[in-house]
Amino acid sequence: MNLEPLKTAPRLLLKATLQPLQGTRFQPTGFPDLGAATYDGPDGRKMLLVESAQSMANRLEAVCWDSVNDDWVEPLKGLPMVKVKDKAGNPLTNSVLEAHRLNSPYITNAKGFDAIKKAIAFDDKRAFDRAPLVKALLKFDLNSLLHGIFLEKIAGVIRLPRALTGFIEAEGISVAASGGVKNDRVRAAKGDEGKTAKEGFGNVPFHREEFTGTITAFFNIDLALIRGFGLGDDAESLLIAVSLWKIQRFLTDGLRLRTACDLEAHGELVVQRPAAFKLPSIEDLEKALPGLIKAASKCFAEPAITTVNFEE
Repeated sequence: MNLEPLKTAPRLLLKATLQPLQGTRFQPTGFPDLGAATYDGPDGRKMLLVESAQSMANRLEAVCWDSVNDDWVEPLKGLPMVKVKDKAGNPLTNSVLEAHRLNSPYITNAKGFDAIKKAIAFDDKRAFDRAPLVKALLKFDLNSLLHGIFLEKIAGVIRLPRALTGFIEAEGISVAASGGVKNDRVRAAKGDEGKTAKEGFGNVPFHREEFTGTITAFFNIDLALIRGFGLGDDAESLLIAVSLWKIQRFLTDGLRLRTACDLEAHGELVVQRPAAFKLPSIEDLEKALPGLIKAASKCFAEPAITTVNFEE
């Protein structure tokens, strides 16, 4: 695995063409009071946001987690993270799966968070110093370095942008309209004996919109931001390798986005920039990761998994 071509590049840009695993239709993400996010591209083409950057961050984290064993998947074991236990000492959640990572209320309100807060070293009487924050994130929760953090529960200035960003969009889209009905074989008529559709009674027709189009997943690793953390070569190499592993694992195993949005990669993951970079395979990454984790482990908490207790 050769990361040398990335040493001076500001970004690593990747893209992958996706297609429905079966048929031609797919269901995009939906937003409250908006529905599907359709828009016109710069050249007038009909576009659709299939998966947002914030949702992709969660999906790139989800592929890292072994829910059966409540631990990192094998190639990532040894990375730092925070586990939360409840009042009875049972596993409650963790910083890998929480949408806001270390800013989760189950972490910031937990017994044991003070050690993390102390390492961040925020002083409201001085200008915010980012250096202790990035060192604390590497120590306690590497994912927060990659996917960003906003610790407004400590102070509104404690934030980092995403170093790893992904999104999925489709172009040349058309609506595939359909519908159906929820049948009530006992009381088909709405309002029968005072029972309403809102309560789940009666036959309820519904409409449905899916889409067709050309789907592309885009990924951006902000190499300049990672170098700007000032964490040293070992940490930088680890952050890049973990990012590349997450992307490739997602494209292999994580593309069932919704019931009606089951996708697969069509062709290779393409390096858009820098053109000289040869993308390592997921197998090569998995061989390299244990050594990279060990080399950077001097910066991790001891033990690497920090346990806090949420007792409310």
